[in-house]
Amino acid sequence: MKSIKVTDVSSLKNELNKYKKGKKLDIRYFNQAARLAWLGKITMSPLDAEDETCQSWLLHVQPPEGFMAHFITVDEDLINEIHVLDAEQGKYLIEIMRSGLAARAAELELLNRRDFYFDKFFKAGADTAPPEDTSSGN
Repeated sequence: MKSIKVTDVSSLKNELNKYKKGKKLDIRYFNQAARLAWLGKITMSPLDAEDETCQSWLLHVQPPEGFMAHFITVDEDLINEIHVLDAEQGKYLIEIMRSGLAARAAELELLNRRDFYFDKFFKAGADTAPPEDTSSGN
């Protein structure tokens, strides 16, 4: 953990300004966070909702569980910390999270309307008459 002397006001202001700007994740971490954002496994909130000049975000990434955990690889240091993101990456993760939510909701809506029985037993082209048995069964 980094320590800052409280008596040095200019150092304290500089550190606060760094947090207000946020920090970019490197491309590997961003891609992992974006995959989990699409799956709805991140939590984001503004760093300081009362300060209009502060546009950075707090990001918490939840580890994938169950079926997802077999397919999604995430570095441990991405999921064990709360990250302070800059405005640009925060905005992109929010867009990715929204598109993932919309895609999953559309799939669930389609699943709710799907009639498995008719798909299975009344296939397209089944309306033609079955071929007649030409063998003589005498």
